[in-house]
This record gives sequence, structure tokens and C-alpha cells, in this order.
Amino acid sequence: MKDEIVNRVANSKLVTIDLEDYYPKGQRILFDIKDWLYEGFVLREKDFRAQVSEFDWNQYEGSYVALTCSSDAIIPGWAYMLLSIQLESIAKKVVIGDLEQLETSIYQDIINNLDVSAYADKPIIIKGCANKPVPQNAYIMLSNKLKPLAKSIMYGEACSSVPLFKKK
Repeated sequence: MKDEIVNRVANSKLVTIDLEDYYPKGQRILFDIKDWLYEGFVLREKDFRAQVSEFDWNQYEGSYVALTCSSDAIIPGWAYMLLSIQLESIAKKVVIGDLEQLETSIYQDIINNLDVSAYADKPIIIKGCANKPVPQNAYIMLSNKLKPLAKSIMYGEACSSVPLFKKK
């Protein structure tokens, strides 16, 4: 058969990295302290401390927690610190912000600790479609980490990738 179909992608040295593969298990929780404020706007230290000490923090065991306040209240830094101290030994990670900032922080840790030495001088495709909430910042962090090592970096799928970088 002279017109045999050859899968050039399968035979190539392309390496695909899917950030979804690194998505850690654990519930993501947005903890809004608005309901712990007097009329949703005023933090009364004595009342706030009482709620913190009476609250069952164990329900966040193994979770990732984003601390936020959805009202326009001005929250002193110590309030978030007090909450994070309660969660430190229970939750996997605690940040101030929304769930996008939480995911970015999680991926920042993952990418910082990722051993990329195996990708030296290889053409790399960073897979773009994800079913899990991989933050856009994770793609930037990964591409910046790979750039000094990779022969080339592309984004997407092998059949329709977008070239981003090629070593000269």
C-alpha cells in the first residue's frame, strides 16, 4: 500500500503537558466573613473572636480555602490572619481572595516544585482544553518555567497547536 497513512504525531518527539493532570484533589471553599460582621459591615473584635473560637473548623479538613468578604467592609489584616491560624493545621491551603486566586496559588506551588529537567531540548505542547478549573496564570507560569529548557513550546493539541516559542 503506497499511500499508507502515517501518524506523524505519534512518531514525533512531541511532549504534551496537561496541567489538568496536576490538579490536586480537595474541596475548594470560598469562606465569606460578611456574615460574621455586625450588619455585614462592621468587624467587632470581641464578637468576631467569639465566632472564630466557637466555629467548627474541622469541616474544612483537607480543603483549599479562599478567605473573602463580599461586603464593602474594611477588614483589618489581623482578622484574616486569625482565620488562617485556625485553618493552618486543617486545610491544605488558605489564601485571601476568590476561587481563581486560590487555584492560581495552588498551581504556583505545583509549578514551582515541578521537575522540568526531562523536557530539556524537546518540543513541548501545553494542552489548552481543561475540564477542571486550571487558571490562566498557570499556563503563563509553566511556559516561563519551560522556556529556558525547551526546544519549542506550543499551545493546544498536536493536530492544531499554536507556536509560542522556538529556540534559535
